[in-house]
Amino acid sequence: MQFRQQALAKLQSPEELDLPVRFARPQGWLVLSVTVVAMAAASVWAVTGSVTSTVSAPAILTHGQGSYLLQSPVAGQVTAVLAKQGETLPADSPVLKVRTPKGETVVRTLDSGRVSTLAATVGQIIQTGANVASVEKVAHTKDALYATVYVPAENAASIPDDAAVDLTVQSVPTQEYGVLRGHVKSVDRSAQSPQQIAAFLGDSQLGEQFTKKGRPVAVTVRLDKSSATKSGYKWSSADGPPFKLNSMTLASGSIRLADQRPVDWLLP
Repeated sequence: MQFRQQALAKLQSPEELDLPVRFARPQGWLVLSVTVVAMAAASVWAVTGSVTSTVSAPAILTHGQGSYLLQSPVAGQVTAVLAKQGETLPADSPVLKVRTPKGETVVRTLDSGRVSTLAATVGQIIQTGANVASVEKVAHTKDALYATVYVPAENAASIPDDAAVDLTVQSVPTQEYGVLRGHVKSVDRSAQSPQQIAAFLGDSQLGEQFTKKGRPVAVTVRLDKSSATKSGYKWSSADGPPFKLNSMTLASGSIRLADQRPVDWLLP
């Protein structure tokens, strides 16, 4: 009965219209204002802003024309090695001599180039078709160097024309001389097999090394030239290393991809 009387008394009482309205505190308005401004700024940035990303992949310095494996046309014993590793030779130059039952045969270069690897030694017994040297195709020692970066196939379409590239060269201390600068010259849109890479570089081990994580796409990078450095190329440091760069030097490339708007991440 007590609760019923209290309920009836409340119904009979007038509306509490004279009570003051309690507004939000100033601190609450401040928090709300900051939140609204932050959300508005984030929305504008998502539509008009951009995010820069890069892709890193193994690379190698070359003259851009590829290499070939020089094979012995005969079986026999190597009696003399006539070329030196690193030497640039014209086409049809003698590389080594092989003694066979029918006499001595001279193995010669097929095309002009730089002898990057010599696989034969004096006294060695070789078979017909044995790889005796790897020759990089290059006409002159002063021909410009390029970098070939083997990028994962899924990133190839995101590489814009003339994209900036930073190359960490294996033979150059990065902390002291920085990274080598370059720009994308071309992107091969088809993924390459270990055999294709080995045929281009003249080295089967590199073919296996560059395809450990799948078949990559070859990106040719034009190195930025500079007359102020010993190497003849531009570095992130002022002078770069105090020596020339050699082809067939391993490196790691970081390629800047096309900028993306944050709002694109939300769109299907």
